Amino acid sequence: MASVRNGSDGPSSSAPRDLFDASVEAAAVVSADGIVVGWTKGAQALLGYPAEEVVGGSVARLPAVPGDPVRVARIAERCRAGMGWSGFIPVRHRDGGRIEVDLRVSASFRLGGDECFLISGREQKPQWPVGQSILDGFLTRSPVGMAVMDLQLRYIWLNDTLERLGGVPRKQRLGRRLSELLPGLQADTIEGLMRKVLATGIPVTDYEYVGWSWADPQRQHAYSTSFFPLVDADNSVTGVCYMVLDVTERWNARRLLSLVNEAGSNIGGSLDVMRTAQELADFAVPRFADFVIVDLLEPVLSTEGHGTWLTDAGPARAKPMMRRAGMSSVREGCPEAVAPIGAKVDFLPPPHDVNLLINGDPIFIPVLDPDDDLWVAEQPARVESMREFGLHSLISVPMRARNTALGLTTFARSLNPVSFQPDDVLLARELVARAALCVDNARRYSREHTAAVTLQRSLLPHALTGGTALEVASCYLPADETGGVGGDWFDVIPLSGARVGLVIGDMVGHGITAAASMGRLRTAVQTLAAMDMPPDELLAHLDDLVLRLSEEETDREAGNQACTAFLGATCLYAVYDPVTRRCTMARAGHPPPVVVAPDGHAHYPELPAGPPLGLGGFAFEATEIELAENSLFGLYTDGLVQGADRGMDPGMSRLCEALSRSDSDLESLCASAVEQLMPVPQPDDIALLLARTHALGADHVVSWDVPSDPAAVADVRARATRQVAAWGLEELAMTTELIVSELVTNAIRYASPPVRLRLLRNSRLTCEVADASSTAPRLRHARSMDEGGRGLFLVAQLAHRWGARYTAGGKVIWAEQEIP
Repeated sequence: MASVRNGSDGPSSSAPRDLFDASVEAAAVVSADGIVVGWTKGAQALLGYPAEEVVGGSVARLPAVPGDPVRVARIAERCRAGMGWSGFIPVRHRDGGRIEVDLRVSASFRLGGDECFLISGREQKPQWPVGQSILDGFLTRSPVGMAVMDLQLRYIWLNDTLERLGGVPRKQRLGRRLSELLPGLQADTIEGLMRKVLATGIPVTDYEYVGWSWADPQRQHAYSTSFFPLVDADNSVTGVCYMVLDVTERWNARRLLSLVNEAGSNIGGSLDVMRTAQELADFAVPRFADFVIVDLLEPVLSTEGHGTWLTDAGPARAKPMMRRAGMSSVREGCPEAVAPIGAKVDFLPPPHDVNLLINGDPIFIPVLDPDDDLWVAEQPARVESMREFGLHSLISVPMRARNTALGLTTFARSLNPVSFQPDDVLLARELVARAALCVDNARRYSREHTAAVTLQRSLLPHALTGGTALEVASCYLPADETGGVGGDWFDVIPLSGARVGLVIGDMVGHGITAAASMGRLRTAVQTLAAMDMPPDELLAHLDDLVLRLSEEETDREAGNQACTAFLGATCLYAVYDPVTRRCTMARAGHPPPVVVAPDGHAHYPELPAGPPLGLGGFAFEATEIELAENSLFGLYTDGLVQGADRGMDPGMSRLCEALSRSDSDLESLCASAVEQLMPVPQPDDIALLLARTHALGADHVVSWDVPSDPAAVADVRARATRQVAAWGLEELAMTTELIVSELVTNAIRYASPPVRLRLLRNSRLTCEVADASSTAPRLRHARSMDEGGRGLFLVAQLAHRWGARYTAGGKVIWAEQEIP
């Protein structure tokens, strides 16, 4: 109580605290002798008496009826027993009025040593009298259908709403069961639920089901039904009542959302345009339609872009050229179709033109008329199909995504007798919109993949030649469309002294970026190889280049979030010398080469792995091996030996087996090895480079030691001239004499001994002068009055090409001449 007076300063500390916590209740504390000791604000608000007028006085003056001492004594006795009492009693208001109060008396308690009672009251408001006419109107005019069934589940009462929902008149229902009237409305299931309610007495609420009624036999409706038992005064069950609500709109909305969500997981699982179109057709049949066709514009399928059919010379076509990309039917083999998958079609529902695909709304024809003049004139073949298979309802939805017209999807019904409804157009539009995004993604990806593959192939060598040193063959397969181009590359580079450089590499990443980066690295390798760098030094310079490219891409990525950073690459570079049959190689994180001896034994030589390109700060090591003549030397990328379901080691063993079989045709061996290891497309690029070694015999190589005496030049020059003539190359004798004279003279004059001259005859005639000096000569342009400086300039003019390479003991100056 918020305000309590008991004739003293306050209540005793021994009183229960919760008795005085009723500030909003009309309550009073009364002693056993009938004296008011406490009065709340609620009591003052109810009766109008302030606390000072009531506290300390007798409670007997408050009731508006004469006192009944016997009744009061019995109530007090009950409350002393701890049970309390409640009842209605009229009470006198301070203004003289009379109030009906719902009175409650608590069990007795002690307050300051005195026995007391807590009395609370609440005014009894007059209730609204419900007349029979009001009750009848509520039951009969309620928007919820209601019915009462007896113990045999026969109708004994129903309201007007249920009569309208079912379409069966009341007189026909009364005395009959639901299963006898509406057998197609899941009557057996509903009656089973009612029997369960009768047996258990437990209500069943919000049971939803789908069916039809005589009120609308051509359209499915969804209903929500609740059942509860009817009991009489002695709690015995006398029947069951059920209430029905038509929830078709809610059910359709939920079905639409469910189908759209399901479509998201069933359509667009691949990046293939044709497969995505077929997935749309398969998903819609028979969930939504009996026959579905998906026609796509030809540029969409050819990845040439959008709108080609609108830009032909002359006026625009009335109908676009499309191709059948997907179709499905409830009938096996899609007999309703007038064109197979992949055929050219130009179907548009009459009288529509190309604007339907560009900016038109879906076409909704709830009832198809095969006798319509426009259909007969424009689509005679389809009219025959409509008549033969009973196609009676149609929806055509243009496929558009990201402001791009893609094609047209048409849904039709035949076996399903229910025509499409306006709500079905929303579902069709949503399904096609989902599929259109997937088709457009696949189209864009296909275009990018095609561009990347085209770029990749254009940057790879179109023809490989190993000269007289090697017979070479190669095979490259791009990754499947899900993986993208991986940037694998290979090359065969002619070097001086009849040597040949072999290189293979694999970019990190996929797509156009990887292909473009591959082209830059291949160009860099060719440039560095032309400088006759050893393999380990070449990889070191290539590593520096990758680091610089990575920094450039990182800076560009900071201003363009769509840019992909340059990550790195693996590479293997080998140099084969047919004179010595020695092969020097180094690798940067790339798989080792495979060597197959002439007897068919295959193995992988021990070769330090080295770090991948782009890490920086690590050294590369070169290894030299000797290869017997007619040995097979194979370079490959990891995509060939590492599939999705196996590691590197099993793949490398299978590569050895594939290359060990005898096959004189290197091209056939290369192709069969790739087919054997990778019979299906893989998510990574595949590259294989095979080289069969040849040796340059003694009859093709001759060399002489040159004394450190200028007088020896004449003798060496004469020997070289005689050797060239012996090889039958008299036409090159004079130029060879001049080249030998200049190179040997420079070596004697400016370099350190020993000096050695070597002539090689293969596809070109090569003259090499080796010395122990590490200083390279420099080409000078002598002035008219200079006495020297014209030697190397003369060599450069006479030779096809010339250069210098460093060896462990010094350097070699070489010059090549084309053999007529």
